[in-house]
Amino acid sequence: MNRVYFRPIIITLLAFAASGCTVGPNYHRPAVSIPPAYRAAPPAAPSTAASFGEEKWWDVFQDPQLQALIRTALKQNYDVRIAAARILQAQAQLGIAHGNQLPTAGVVVAGNDQRQPRSSLFRAYDTSYNELGLGFQWDLDFWGKYRRATEAARAELLANDWAQKQVTSSLVASVASAYFTMRAEDLQLHISQRTLASDQDSLRLTQLLEGHGATSMLDVRQAEQLVYTAAGDIPTIQKQIAQQEDLISTLLGQNPGDVERGLELNTEPHPPDVPTGLPSSLLERRPDIREAEAELMAANARIGVAKAAYFPDITLTGTGGFQSIPLSQLFAGQYGMWNFTGQLAQPLFAGGTLRSGVHLAQARQQEAELKYQQTIQQAFREVSDALVAYQKDHEFRTQQESLTYSAKDASRLSDIRYRGGASSYLEVLDSNTRTYAAELTLVQAQLGEMLDYVQLYRALGGGWQK
Repeated sequence: MNRVYFRPIIITLLAFAASGCTVGPNYHRPAVSIPPAYRAAPPAAPSTAASFGEEKWWDVFQDPQLQALIRTALKQNYDVRIAAARILQAQAQLGIAHGNQLPTAGVVVAGNDQRQPRSSLFRAYDTSYNELGLGFQWDLDFWGKYRRATEAARAELLANDWAQKQVTSSLVASVASAYFTMRAEDLQLHISQRTLASDQDSLRLTQLLEGHGATSMLDVRQAEQLVYTAAGDIPTIQKQIAQQEDLISTLLGQNPGDVERGLELNTEPHPPDVPTGLPSSLLERRPDIREAEAELMAANARIGVAKAAYFPDITLTGTGGFQSIPLSQLFAGQYGMWNFTGQLAQPLFAGGTLRSGVHLAQARQQEAELKYQQTIQQAFREVSDALVAYQKDHEFRTQQESLTYSAKDASRLSDIRYRGGASSYLEVLDSNTRTYAAELTLVQAQLGEMLDYVQLYRALGGGWQK
């Protein structure tokens, strides 16, 4: 009797011990081509130094108001919240996949009392049946199907976690770019309003001189052109500012409204050269690369799930409890019962669906590997483009500052010559037009350099650190 009772336990233990087999390939990171150094990396920033992308975003963007906007966006932005919800979904999927590796158990409680009426063949009688039992079922993971599925679910959870970091990095860059653009438009508005006030003073002086016969109506009309040009730019810039504020409000997860300002655009701190770090470190830091690799890991594990379908399913079921007719004797020893069953189901013919399932999983793994390699290549391109843009736009901004200084001084000298009668108002008109255009272009150059600064930080894998 002891052997009879312990036989199911022995069989279960043997089956569990043999369930260590796992079919399908184990994951290995594929070989990728990594350059020894970034193209266009500044020589003043050695690649062995810590990368600019490793810095915290609050150290990179030191404007207190911009920092406040970014913190609000990270709490309220809908894309970040959606990404967090996807992580919760992936965690639940991992729990489901892991749960399939474990047995299921349940309790059965049944009671039945029945009376049969009298008939021509039988007299009336009563029947009673009572049962209390515990049952379980276990699909043994002999070939690693459920373990591979759990491995895939864990990789997908990791992919969703890195996807959230990618959303965070993009959001930080978007808020910073929108903020710098708004500050550039504020500066352009200030230049236009200041230029308009100066041109209006010049127009009043020209009208006064024309009224006394000291100048002609042509000078008045030329002075009016300066006023109308500056006045016409102001509504356009104000429209752009309002739309930029709406964009920032949306990024913050808020309804359109006013946005607080901080530092002026031309006072935002940013070093001329930044350290890039080793190109190989980009594979560990960029969220989109890590996300693509996690998706590759999941696809690789799915091959094992598909291959496990070739092999038999081994299922163990068992029940134990008590059955009796009178309820009062339900727990009596002679009414105890148990049942144990082992089942093996081997697929023989499935019309090629099993083979096609493996081919499908392998093709998806190949696609994921190509996407992983493509993501790495695109990342190196973004870093290279951002480095070139930041360096060249810095040079352009420096030259534009010199040009603006010369234009302002030329405008000052032409105004002196005109007031002294040494030149016509056409010279003043030309100088003032050049100065106004140079100042607006300088603002665009400053904005371009700041946007490159943001893009370089994001390309090097920065912005998701908490």
